[in-house]
Amino acid sequence: MAKKILAVDDSASIRQMVSFTLKSAGYELVEAVDGQAGLAAAQAARFDLVLTDQNMPGMDGLTLIRALRKLPTYGSTPILMLTTESSEQMKTMGRAAGATGWLVKPFDPQKLLDVVKRLVG
Repeated sequence: MAKKILAVDDSASIRQMVSFTLKSAGYELVEAVDGQAGLAAAQAARFDLVLTDQNMPGMDGLTLIRALRKLPTYGSTPILMLTTESSEQMKTMGRAAGATGWLVKPFDPQKLLDVVKRLVG
């Protein structure tokens, strides 16, 4: 059965690239336009991995990660930050919030696939 991945990003072009990359590798993908929509989607269905941007209107990525980590079903689910933020301070905050890993945009599709495969198979 295909692994289910939730991609949360306010950029339609990034969602499109992530979707194309992961779907072509056989993953099932659900897209959310911001943190609020991402949280609602995660509460409505079970995902094997969550990819989130940091800078989004309403609820940012770190807030989303903290909210997901409070849910029993997402205590150990891999959560990747996919963001333009690359400072050590942001990475430290990401780890503290519960992020599993960090990919900087613009991302290399093959690198994204490698990381996802390593985390969920």
